[in-house]
Amino acid sequence: MNAIFSELLTAIALAALAALVGWFAAGEHGASLLLLGAIGFFFLRQLWMVLRLIRWAGCPLGTPTPSASGAWGAAFEALHRRARLASAEREHATEELARFRRAAEALPDGVMILDGRRSIEWMNLHAEVCLGLKASVDTGSCITHLLREPEFRDYLDNPDHRGVPLELHTQRNPGRNLQIQAAPFAAGRTLLLVRDVTQLQKLATMRRDFVANVSHELKTPLTVTLGFVETALDALHDTPSQELAQYLQTAAEQARRMQQLIDDLLTLSALETDSPPPLDDPIEAAALLADVFQEIQVLSAGRHRLTLENQGPRGLLGSARELRSAFANLAGNAVRYTPEGGEIALRWSAEGEAGGRFSVRDSGIGIAREHLPRLTERFYRVDRGRSREAGGTGLGLAIVKHVLERHQAVLQIDSEPGRGSTFSAVFPPHRVQS
Repeated sequence: MNAIFSELLTAIALAALAALVGWFAAGEHGASLLLLGAIGFFFLRQLWMVLRLIRWAGCPLGTPTPSASGAWGAAFEALHRRARLASAEREHATEELARFRRAAEALPDGVMILDGRRSIEWMNLHAEVCLGLKASVDTGSCITHLLREPEFRDYLDNPDHRGVPLELHTQRNPGRNLQIQAAPFAAGRTLLLVRDVTQLQKLATMRRDFVANVSHELKTPLTVTLGFVETALDALHDTPSQELAQYLQTAAEQARRMQQLIDDLLTLSALETDSPPPLDDPIEAAALLADVFQEIQVLSAGRHRLTLENQGPRGLLGSARELRSAFANLAGNAVRYTPEGGEIALRWSAEGEAGGRFSVRDSGIGIAREHLPRLTERFYRVDRGRSREAGGTGLGLAIVKHVLERHQAVLQIDSEPGRGSTFSAVFPPHRVQS
């Protein structure tokens, strides 16, 4: 304000001085001309300053304000301070927006912002993956033009549904089960939260199937056991001891089967939990193979031709108990599913790049190709009736798979119906002692 008042006083003083000089030099007419000239100069200067201001306003943000003296200098200085403050606020807002986007990108769920017309303003990478969209292409498009499921449109149209997530199976990204929740916020915008629940639903299905399978597998031997025990109790006084012994023997066999099932369940549960990895204990391959071979000799009881070939590395590094369980499961399955008189060969050999391979080859019934990918699933059986007759629990190959994964090894299966099967555990070089 002081600068403006000073500028005005200076202009008045200059005009008065010009009039006084003109009066003495050329009389009244000359004074008028000089006064008009001074006033014109003053207004031309103001116009020039206004033009400089307009030209500065059209420059890019951050361009320094023009320099001037007097009132215009004060005005330009005030504009400079205001522009600097606005620039600082813009930088702060930009940093906050970038921080928000980084936080949204780090979220495990998809986040999408829709404007009042349901056009996509922004989405994070998880939203792109879940919905099968691409931000660089689909930003600005109406979400209901991209996701054309009627239930999704109805969900957005009905505000009463906003508090309840929508289960959506979109054709744009088939095979995924999505959970979408909408939340309105500022300026008519809508925040969409997208979560991929495909794996959770699979786990829930597996859990239900697991409970059903366990119940079924335990129910059968338990029913048989109770039946024979009750029969033996009812006929305790008028039945020969030999017949009673047969009843009790059958009940004991079923009880052992239930015990084996429970033991396998506990073993599998321990392997699937976040237990520490197996120690790198040295294991003599010859002793491990001899132990497994002796076990299947007892299981076979002379019904098969068994061979053992040890031409591999001297030893392994890992858990002796876990590896013995895996090898014994592979060899025991060969005994159970190979007809009497068949051949079963156990072999330990060197693998490429100094790895190791334990393989069990049999001349049994073989397995159709379509069953091979599912053999390591819990309770999966190619022939349920035959599996029960053989005495298996349906958990052996699931245990083998987890043991090998803990030892960074892989299970390979080669089988054809009528031509037998070969199950191989292939170990990486760092698990092998040459």
